Amino acid sequence: AILTVCWVAGPSPTRAQTTVGSADIHLPIQNGSGLQLLVATEHTSPVLRVVLPGHPTSDRSIEILFPEHVTVVKQGQASGQQLYLFRPGRGGDRPRWRRSSGSLEYERDLGDGVHLLARATLEDDGVRFRYEVTNESPVAYDMIYAPTDPRLTSIFHDVRLERTYVHHADGFDLLASETPRRLTIPLDQWLPARYLVSFTWPVPAQRIEHRDDGITYYNKSRAVDVPFIATVSTDKAWVIASFARTAGNVWSNPELTCQHVDPQIPLAVGENAAMETKILVFQGSLSDALKKVDAQRQSLK
Repeated sequence: AILTVCWVAGPSPTRAQTTVGSADIHLPIQNGSGLQLLVATEHTSPVLRVVLPGHPTSDRSIEILFPEHVTVVKQGQASGQQLYLFRPGRGGDRPRWRRSSGSLEYERDLGDGVHLLARATLEDDGVRFRYEVTNESPVAYDMIYAPTDPRLTSIFHDVRLERTYVHHADGFDLLASETPRRLTIPLDQWLPARYLVSFTWPVPAQRIEHRDDGITYYNKSRAVDVPFIATVSTDKAWVIASFARTAGNVWSNPELTCQHVDPQIPLAVGENAAMETKILVFQGSLSDALKKVDAQRQSLK
């Protein structure tokens, strides 16, 4: 199951890092292909924007909650506790962003002895997201969960999951291939929904679940062989794909066309640990995306 409530103290700024002030927080970082990464300043909560080459920095086609929330389970407890939750708009305290030549980062204390350092690094073919957590409390945590939440619009929006794929042992398949009626039923019968596929977790026996939150959960009948989910643009020129080294499952909220491949880790007293995911954004094919995943996945924490 997924949590539906929907990191070590970092280094001080060095000569290669500068604290981003309010006047220049909107300035993007750009890679060699022209892909840009910047802070979405209309939100106080940490949100990043990835902008395709040649598009204005106001383009909101790819916005990423960084993270959507941070939820923990203390050792010996059954239920989770939410230490942070994204809230839209300008309320609350803005984190103090730092910039280096290729990354944006911030850090903050989340309460209950949990300290977070969050870093997004722009690479040649996308963005690597890293959460470093330190447990400064006297209590161990059975689980730390900080989901990166890309929300896709414009050419990447895929509310019927017609261009969103996962990979099984026998090849690519549409995430929602086992629910063909999604293509023709009214949207108010299809939404709200979550579509889930197991990776390391057991495949749920129940294919469709109607939970108390009013959302319909669809569970695919077979597991994926890599924690990877990809969406092809409407013009078939671009692929955006999220992957991790490991995850319990992969899933999407089709209304937002989000991609979730989020790992969960334990954290002992005094321990620090890291979790990473990467989002590929490039011109190419699904096969190209899988080759990149195969080449890069083991480098992720």
